This record gives sequence, C-alpha cells and structure tokens, in this order.
Amino acid sequence: MSHAISLRNHGTRKNRDGTDSINGATDGMRRPAQVRWEDLVSLRPGQVALNLGLSAPWLAGSLWAAQHDLYWLAMPLSAAFFLTALRQAHDSYHASIGVPRRWLDAVLLALTFTMLCSTHAIRHTHLVHHRDPLGDGDEEGGWARQPGWRALALGVLFSIRTHAQALRTGSPRTRRWVGAELTLIAAVCLTAALTEQAWLRYHAVAMIGSNMLVGFFAVWSVHHGCDPKGVFARTERRAWVNGLTVHLLFHIEHHLYPAVPANHLPILASRLDAVAPEWAAVRVLGAMKTSAPVRQLPHAA
Repeated sequence: MSHAISLRNHGTRKNRDGTDSINGATDGMRRPAQVRWEDLVSLRPGQVALNLGLSAPWLAGSLWAAQHDLYWLAMPLSAAFFLTALRQAHDSYHASIGVPRRWLDAVLLALTFTMLCSTHAIRHTHLVHHRDPLGDGDEEGGWARQPGWRALALGVLFSIRTHAQALRTGSPRTRRWVGAELTLIAAVCLTAALTEQAWLRYHAVAMIGSNMLVGFFAVWSVHHGCDPKGVFARTERRAWVNGLTVHLLFHIEHHLYPAVPANHLPILASRLDAVAPEWAAVRVLGAMKTSAPVRQLPHAA
C-alpha cells in the first residue's frame, strides 16, 4: 500500500489583504496519509508565551554585553537572538506562532525592528517558496542550487533578491509594508551611524552580518542536493542539533505540514518516521540510506 495520497484541498487561499496564506502543504504535493497532524496545530497558553518571548532574553543579553564592551559575549548572544527570532518569524509567516491573525503584523514589525530585515518581504517570498519548492519561480529555494561556498559568500545577494521579489510581485498591501519596514531599517542604521552609542552600532552590524548568512544556513543547508520531484527538503534527527537550532531543521516536516508550529515538530517527525521514513531519508548533516530511493517517492503530476 502506498504511503501517500493526494492532499485534501488545503493549498493556498487569499487573505483579505490579498496576500497568500498557506494552511496546508505545497500545492499539488502528496504526503503520507496515515500521519496524524491536526492535533499538533493548537498551542497551550504557556507555549504561546514561550513563542512570543523566545528571542527577548538573547537580545537583552547581547545589547547589555555590547554596552559593556564584552563583544566576545555579545557575538554568541546575538547569534542566539537571530536564530530564535528567525523561528518566531518563520512561525508567524504561517500563522502558527499562536496569536490571532490580526496581531501577526505587529509581531512581524517588532521582528523587523530588531532583526533589521523586512519580515513582510520575507513572508511573501517564503510563501511563494512553499507553493512550488525549488521550482522556477522559487527565489528563496533557488539559492540551494548554488555551490555551498557561493551561497555563503554571496549572502547579501540573497537578501537583496528576496526583498526585490516581494516589491516586484507582492500585493499592494505587502509592498506598502515592505516600503515602511525598509524605511524603518534605514532609520535605525542611520541612527547607529550618527550617534555615539557603540552598542547600537554593534547591533546593526551584527544583524546585517546575520542576514547575510540566512541564505546559506536557512535555505541552502536544508534544500541543497534535493530532488524537486521527490524529497525536496532535508531534515535532522540528532536531538542536540535540533535543540541548538530550535527545531528549524525539521524542514521536510514543515513543508509537508506547515500549519504545525515548531513546538510540535519533534512529535510530527516521530510520527513521520513510523509511517513513511523515506520522507525523512535526506538529512541536513548527511544522508541516511533508505529502502525506497528518493526519486521513486510518489508525487503529484
């Protein structure tokens, strides 16, 4: 019996503002029928509070360390802040962070202010990526087609190209948000350049550098070498790695069931392994052998 059947008609739908909202899996994709996931969508109040405050201690710590010229401490704290903020933004793109939809713009704006990237722009390109991962119009996933050294060295181009796609193809509302956020980012950077606050200058430089690494660590690492018509994303099963990366490497699970918040991806991964382990055969830190070749996985035409 095949592990996969066609999706129910989740697909994409339009929000009232004209933006795309993905509640199910990639359009036209097949996914394991026996995997239970609907019970993993809801979050408890404590989990919502955790999601909203996840990056705040790391940001506060990094700014405190920079203010006291402890840059050896500020740098790893800034890295932890950006990683946890990336998870917050990622769940917000799919409305799975746990807050009502009317609050999502405020969450994304706060993340824009601290991460110094237009999260509304990235939401647009990320949802395009989900509709056709590694396809011709996938600006985000297309970065994984490059050699690793190039994806790492030219990270600034990734940021520019994803922002440009949102300005070029986003809804009018999305373009207004992107314009406002880019203005806000410019104001923060200008303030950092003109003031005597070394901690603010440090934070601006740290965030610019972090954004230049996103293409490699958040896209290339989880999609390179994958088959667009088979298993098109990688995953990871080392518990300590998933702990350090706040569950962001459960990537094929996220693509198959994007409505499931990051909090519950470990449970989803264990269910996927029990029913259809071939979907989890390609790992971020090396591939595992499987009895079913990747290219033979069922996929919708």
